[in-house]
Amino acid sequence: MADGAPRLQRITDYPALLTEAWAQHLAPREPNAPTVISTFAGCGGSSLGYSMAGFREALAVEWEQNAADTFRLNFPHVPLYHGDIAKLSVEECLRLAGLAPGELDVFDGSPPCQGFSTSGKREIGDSRNQLFREFVRLLSGLRPRAFVMENVSGMVKGDFKVVFAEILRTLKACGYRVKVRLLNAMWFGVPQSRERMIFVGVRDDLGVEASHPSGWSEPFGVTPDAAPDGVWLTPAQVVSAKAHKAKQEAKGNGFGWSPIDPRRPCATLPKSLSGTFSHPLWVESADRLRAPSSAELSRIGSFPHGFRFTDRAAQWTRIGNSVPPLLMRSIARHVRTLIAR
Repeated sequence: MADGAPRLQRITDYPALLTEAWAQHLAPREPNAPTVISTFAGCGGSSLGYSMAGFREALAVEWEQNAADTFRLNFPHVPLYHGDIAKLSVEECLRLAGLAPGELDVFDGSPPCQGFSTSGKREIGDSRNQLFREFVRLLSGLRPRAFVMENVSGMVKGDFKVVFAEILRTLKACGYRVKVRLLNAMWFGVPQSRERMIFVGVRDDLGVEASHPSGWSEPFGVTPDAAPDGVWLTPAQVVSAKAHKAKQEAKGNGFGWSPIDPRRPCATLPKSLSGTFSHPLWVESADRLRAPSSAELSRIGSFPHGFRFTDRAAQWTRIGNSVPPLLMRSIARHVRTLIAR
C-alpha cells in the first residue's frame, strides 16, 4: 500500500457489522435528516443503505408485485408508488413525497439493466435500456440537490459505449455536475464481488464537484451456516449444474456454477435461483453440492438478519436485483457530505 494511502479495514466480525448497520437503520431520524426518493426501488436494498446513512425516504417507486410486497414488509412507513414509473408525473411524485421542486436532497434510481448486462443478450434496442429516460424526466422536474444512478458494468463495454455516452450527456444537460465510477461492493464491507457503475450528480448551482466514496474494507468471505434450508442437489442436478457452468463460461457470461469460498468474496449473485451455487465446505463428494441457505444469501447481499423476505425463491431474486445495502450506505454517506448545508 502506498505511503499516505488510507488503510483498509479488516472485517473480523461481519455479523456485528450487520447488527450495527441495522441499528443505524432503526435509529430515529434527525429533524434535519436529508431526504431521498428511490425509483426502481426493488425490495429496498438501496433504501436500506440510505436509511443506514441517516436519510429519510420520502417516496419509493416500484412496479413488480413481489418486490413491492417485500418493500412494504420492511418499510411500512415509507410512501410507495406501486406502478409504472412512466405513468408517474412530476406533480404526483412531489405530492406523494410532500416536497416542492428543489427541496429533495437525493434522487436515486437503478433503472433495469438486463439490456446492458453481460449475462443477457446485450441488445442495444432492448426497451429496458430506455427506462433511464423516465429517471431523467423525473430528475428534471424534481431538481434535487444531488442524484445517484446505478447500473451494471456492461454498459461501458463494446457497442454500449455509445449508449453510455448518451446517458452521461443527458444527465449533465439536466443541470448537474456528473462523475461516473465503477465500484465493487467487496471494498465496502460486502462479501460479494459485485461491480456496478455508479453515476453521482450534484446540481450546478451548489458549486460542488461530484465524487465517489473510497473503498474502506479488505475483501472477505463468509463462513457457512448449518444450512437447515440449504438445497442439496441430486447427482443428476450436479451434472446439469456443471453443464450450465461450461455453457455460460463458453458464452463469456460469467454466471456459471461458482463454488463459494469462505476465504474470498462470493461471485456476483445472479437474479435467479438455479441451484448452480454451492459451498465447498459442504461438498462431501463430487456429487454432493448445495445452494446457499437463506441466511447465507442475506449475508452475501449484506442484508441484516432483521430484513424479511416473502419466500426463499423470491429472496434470491430480490437480493440478485438489489444494490447491496452496505455499498449504498457508503455512497449515501459520501453524497451527504457533498450536499451538506
